[in-house]
Amino acid sequence: MKNKKLLTLGFVSVATTLFLLFSSTLTAKETPAKQSTETSRLEALAKFSKVIGMVEQYNVDDVTIEELIDKSLEGMLSNLDAHSAYMKEKDYKDLKVQTDGVFGGLGITVGLKDGALTVIAPLDATPADKAGIKAGDIILRIDGKSTLGMSIDEAVSLMRGKVGEAIDITIVRDGEAKPLEFKIVRDNIKVDSVHAKQIGNEISYIRVSNFDKNVVADVSKAIKEKKATTKGIVLDLRNNPGGLLDQAVGLVDLFVDSGDIVSQKGKTKGDEEVYSASAAKTLTKVPLVVLINNGSASASEIVSGALQDLKRAVLVGQNTFGKGSVQMVLPVTDTEAIKLTVARYYLPSGRTIQAVGVTPDIEVLQGEVKTNKNEYAIKEADLKKHLQKELSKVQTKQELPKENKDAMDQESIDKDLQLKTSIDILKALIITQGK
Repeated sequence: MKNKKLLTLGFVSVATTLFLLFSSTLTAKETPAKQSTETSRLEALAKFSKVIGMVEQYNVDDVTIEELIDKSLEGMLSNLDAHSAYMKEKDYKDLKVQTDGVFGGLGITVGLKDGALTVIAPLDATPADKAGIKAGDIILRIDGKSTLGMSIDEAVSLMRGKVGEAIDITIVRDGEAKPLEFKIVRDNIKVDSVHAKQIGNEISYIRVSNFDKNVVADVSKAIKEKKATTKGIVLDLRNNPGGLLDQAVGLVDLFVDSGDIVSQKGKTKGDEEVYSASAAKTLTKVPLVVLINNGSASASEIVSGALQDLKRAVLVGQNTFGKGSVQMVLPVTDTEAIKLTVARYYLPSGRTIQAVGVTPDIEVLQGEVKTNKNEYAIKEADLKKHLQKELSKVQTKQELPKENKDAMDQESIDKDLQLKTSIDILKALIITQGK
């Protein structure tokens, strides 16, 4: 992203004076359209200054000019879109801490969907996850306070607090007849964003729960450790609310050696940027299946959508959240900043993520694998006088499986229909591609 200049007005009360000054110095060389734009701009500043003065003079409670400006900035940014915000000192610190992978709170990532405060995803192994909060839940009240008209930053501020203190969350869940109440205890959240498991002897399962600054390094390590035996990979991005763009681009680059990964387009040509893959960073070309759901947002949509467009992976699960915009944090002072939507993401094919999300190649709803064991089925080995010698030969050749603490057990797989389907697809890809 090209450098952006942030212009601030030290005292808005000078707007009227500026208007009189500039209107008298407009030269004949300026076009009528430019003169009109400049005049409108100064008139708007004068109106803003006048309203500030009126509130300062007539408001029933004493309000300082600093408070009025802060409230104005908060209102302006929050009314631009659901993701832009004015961040005071605490909010700015919280954001910087979160991108480092450590923060305090409940472990819920939220967004505004159709005006409702919606859970994008609970982070793995956090208080919210353990309490049973699910992606898609609508937060109705936080400690008894209605979320109607509440901004994302206001909600996050309410949910964060002193470690060890409980907070009441009221949610509306699809399929439930009435709102659900949760009492969740705040905790220090240390998120390990990458978890790796082994499925059998040939498949690696890599779960990425959040795109913090360590994702590419941790996934690279997981791939390298099992590279000699891995013939296929399941990349699980379900309930991943997003994070850092460079980590999303870097993750895709581990699996593809050429082509555009994502592009972003802003207000001007100078804001446009394309991120492409590099063969030097590619670690593996084994078959890949990516798991997604409605809790997969932002950076995880970039990864899954790019891998789908580049024909590098099969996507399994449900349609993603649909957040395809770029937010930049622009410092205002040493302790304050604004978070501003400056561009939109576009996938390699040119399609947008915004409000539509990424559609899986194979749609699979969340659920358990249903099995019907027939205890009365008769096989060759049950028949009298079957070929015992042949059976004994087979049994002596079979080696007992070695115990592996990183291995995923069959019971866990059977409880997750989406994962089971991914494994089956991956096994077929390994066979057909001769890997």
